[in-house]
Amino acid sequence: MFWWRNEVRPGISVAFTDTGAGNLALHVGDDPELVVGRRQKLESALELGPNRFQYMNQVHGNRVAMIREFGDGPTVDAMVSVPDASGAVQPLAVMVADCVPVVLVGEDAGHVPVVGVAHAGRPGVASAVVPAAVAAMRAEGAVNISAWIGPSICGRCYEVPGALREDVAAVVPAAWSETTWGTPALDLPAGVRAQLGDLDIPVEYSGGCTLENEALFSYRRHSRTGRFAGLVWTH
Repeated sequence: MFWWRNEVRPGISVAFTDTGAGNLALHVGDDPELVVGRRQKLESALELGPNRFQYMNQVHGNRVAMIREFGDGPTVDAMVSVPDASGAVQPLAVMVADCVPVVLVGEDAGHVPVVGVAHAGRPGVASAVVPAAVAAMRAEGAVNISAWIGPSICGRCYEVPGALREDVAAVVPAAWSETTWGTPALDLPAGVRAQLGDLDIPVEYSGGCTLENEALFSYRRHSRTGRFAGLVWTH
């Protein structure tokens, strides 16, 4: 069910699911009741109690939503969860099948968690969705922010037209890459790591390649495929 899972700070955990958890997306033609059931099974396995993961309607942009309680999924590509009046932090989820899922964990001056997630595909990396999420966290007073980067397609496998590589590399030079067979490519995880480095955000974990691992969903491998999730929650 989990590709990677760990308690990253006392009382805060991060996980990335795999195909064992099944498809968690409602927008890929799967039976909605089955998807909701898988989400509930995941929440039960993680002992979330009455809490639920907040998902978002991802559109390859760079907008960030501030989340204080569970609700309808916002149409954004990043979310930041800050404590509600009781001090509780809403669990967050980001879905991918080759794009870069990023989880961010920080704390405010009172050591209360501030967490975020971001969906960084090619447009999101180019338009700086991850730096936008970091900026939103810092605007809420978050310090000591670290990042966990989930599995995504690697720079050896993500072939793109040469002009597209040049366009993205013009704004994120670290994303310039070449496939193992010698054609133009983009290394989106490297681009995200560089953006985080420019912001002095340490990367605590970086996952493997989705295309190279059958235990992960990959849109490049099968255009009709599910989505796995990056998750962050407190306990």
